[in-house]
Amino acid sequence: MTTATIAPVVFDPDKFKATTRAQWQSAAEAWDRWGPLLARWLGPATETMLDMAAVGSGARVLDVAAGAGEQTLTAARRVGANGSVLATDISPAILGFALDAARRAGLGNVETHELDGERHETLAEGSFDAAISRVGLIYFPDQQRALRGIRNAIRPGGRFAAVVYSTPDMNPFFSIPVGIIRSRAKLAPPLPGQPGPFSLGGEGVLARSLEQAGFRDVEVRRVDSPVRLPSAAECVRFERESFGALHQMMATLSEAERSATWTEIETALGKFETTDGFVGPCEMLVGAGSK
Repeated sequence: MTTATIAPVVFDPDKFKATTRAQWQSAAEAWDRWGPLLARWLGPATETMLDMAAVGSGARVLDVAAGAGEQTLTAARRVGANGSVLATDISPAILGFALDAARRAGLGNVETHELDGERHETLAEGSFDAAISRVGLIYFPDQQRALRGIRNAIRPGGRFAAVVYSTPDMNPFFSIPVGIIRSRAKLAPPLPGQPGPFSLGGEGVLARSLEQAGFRDVEVRRVDSPVRLPSAAECVRFERESFGALHQMMATLSEAERSATWTEIETALGKFETTDGFVGPCEMLVGAGSK
């Protein structure tokens, strides 16, 4: 009797990227609408990222996985009329919101370009003084290819800086919902090589990744980034409207099961409600290096 061999389940990067693109096409309007919260929540990490990337007057800046572009506009104001910012993203819909926001703000130094985050080697070599990426690098299946492409696009001596989440225990506002959904949907642990919110958060992981891609003078800083909202219910509304990955994780659940899952998440996040409202613990890492 022959025992059949079951092929191991492997991570499919192409399917992941297609799903990710679809998620951001769908969530683009919500991500843009929540822009004021993003500015408050990620503002300190964004300023640290721009400082570490040496983004200043007249600089040519590449913004990778720019999303709705709140940090793009911050960079554009820093570089001024003699500088420029090119915002790239896998989702053309979300880039549309970024460009509209720039035009409404009177920033004529912002352009957008639909581009897979792992394909920046297609840009002219050395054409940027600096590159940035806020909470985008963690979702690239081939992070090394992405980093090498970004490095190729900046000039010798230019700087790259990225914002990523640290570890799950330091980010319970996000890791608690992920854990609850994973349990209710009976999802297996992430597959080897699978990207995700905490893929670069471990001790030394971000620095090693930058160094492996050829960056030098690498530095990593921690930035306390609590999520402040009126209530846990409002945090759930933010995550429900904007975090497409959570919906993907619940794909096999019925509508009733999904509703019950969100209720459990809201209850669990309730422990972070204070007399001043909801304060969700979050810690970001900002890593940077030179070409």
